[in-house]
Amino acid sequence: MDEVVSAERARYDFKKAMQEIVDIRGRGTELISLYIPQSKQIFEVMAYLRDEYSQSSNIKSKGTMKNVQGAIDSIMSRLKTFKSVPPNGIAIFCGEVPRAGDQTRMVQFVINPPEMITAFLYRCDSQFYLDPLKGMLLDKKSYGLIVIDRNECTLGLLTGSRIEPLKHFDSLIMGKHRQGGQSSVRFERLIEIAAHEYYKKVSDSVTDLFLDRPGMEGILVGGPGYTKDFFVKEGYLHHELQKIVIDTFDTGYTDEYGLKELVENAKDAILDIGLVKEKDLVQKLFSEIRKQDGGLSSYGEEEVRSALSMGAVDTLLISDGLGKRRIEVECDNGHRYEATVPEGRDEDIACRECGENTTILKNEDIVDDMFENAEMFNSRVEIISMDSEEGQMLLNAFGGIAAILRYKVA
Repeated sequence: MDEVVSAERARYDFKKAMQEIVDIRGRGTELISLYIPQSKQIFEVMAYLRDEYSQSSNIKSKGTMKNVQGAIDSIMSRLKTFKSVPPNGIAIFCGEVPRAGDQTRMVQFVINPPEMITAFLYRCDSQFYLDPLKGMLLDKKSYGLIVIDRNECTLGLLTGSRIEPLKHFDSLIMGKHRQGGQSSVRFERLIEIAAHEYYKKVSDSVTDLFLDRPGMEGILVGGPGYTKDFFVKEGYLHHELQKIVIDTFDTGYTDEYGLKELVENAKDAILDIGLVKEKDLVQKLFSEIRKQDGGLSSYGEEEVRSALSMGAVDTLLISDGLGKRRIEVECDNGHRYEATVPEGRDEDIACRECGENTTILKNEDIVDDMFENAEMFNSRVEIISMDSEEGQMLLNAFGGIAAILRYKVA
C-alpha cells in the first residue's frame, strides 16, 4: 500500500511541478535547462558549467550575460548539495523571469523525474526545454493491440504514446474455389479448417504476449471487415483476456500502420477507461452518502482529517483542482495553529486568535499534506480529475476532499 501511495504522490508532484514551469518565459535566451543522467558525476557537471560560465562572457548583451552567469552560479550552488546524482537523474531549470515593471526575479526548479533521464543536456533559451519530461506525464499503462483479417494479423503494444509492433502473421488461408460440386464443398471445408488453425495460432501468441504482462489495462481489436468481430465473439481468446477486450474498431490495414490506425480510432475509449475508474470511485462515495446514516462516507476537509487520524479511511479521494496550501503559523503572542488557505494567499496571514501578524512555519501543497496523513495509516489515495461530471461535483459540492471509510465513525 505504501508503494501505491508513494507512486500516486510522485505522479501528482511531478505533474504540478511541470504545470508551474511550462508557461515561464524569459526576456532573452537566458533560461537554463539542465538534464543530468545518473551516469554523470557531479564533478563532471561542475566542470562543464564552469566552462559555460566562461563562454557566456562572450554574450553581447550585458544584461543577458549577467543573468546567464547568475543562473549558472545558482545551479552550481545547488549541485554542491548533492553527493551523487539520483537513480533517475535530475533536471534543473533556472533563470531570471520578468515581474512587475522592469524587475526580474530568479527562479529555480529541481525535478526528480519519475523515469530515467538517459542523456546529459544543457540548453539556454527564452523558455525552459521540457520535451524530455513531457512524455513522462503520459499514462504508462499498457494496451494490447490486435489488427486482424483473414489474410494477416499484427500484434502490438501501446505504452503511453509509444506503439511497439510485437508479431506479424500471414494466414496462408486459401482463396475461394471456383469449381462446383463435391470439390467445392471439400475446399470450403479445408479453407475453414485453415482459418480455424490461423485464429488459434494468433490466440496462442496473444496469450503468450499479454496474459501475465504487468500493467495490462485492456485489449483493442481492429481490422477492415467482420474477421475482428468473429475472432472476439467466437471465443478464441483466453478467457482472462476476453474479459479485458475494450472493443473492436474498424481499420483499413492489418500491418504496422494498422496498429497506428487502431490506436487513433480507439483514443476516446482509452481516455474513457481512466475516467470510468475515477467515476466508479466517486459513484461509490455518493452511494454511501445517500444512505440514511451517511454510510461509510466522509467529506469536507476537517471531517476527513478526523477520520484519517483515527485510521478509519480506506480510500481518500482528492480533486486535482483544489489549489490550496496547508500552512502552520505562529503569531507574536505565541498562538500557533494550522490552517488551509487558497493558493497564492499564504502571505501576511493575520492570527485568527488575536489578529497579530504571523510567521509561517510550514507551507506545502494541501495534497502533499493529505498524502502524508494517508501514508501513516496505509490509506489508499486517488487523485480525481475534473474531466468528468463526478469529478466536478466532488470539488464543487464536497470541497474536493472526501473518503470511503473502513468503518463508521461517530
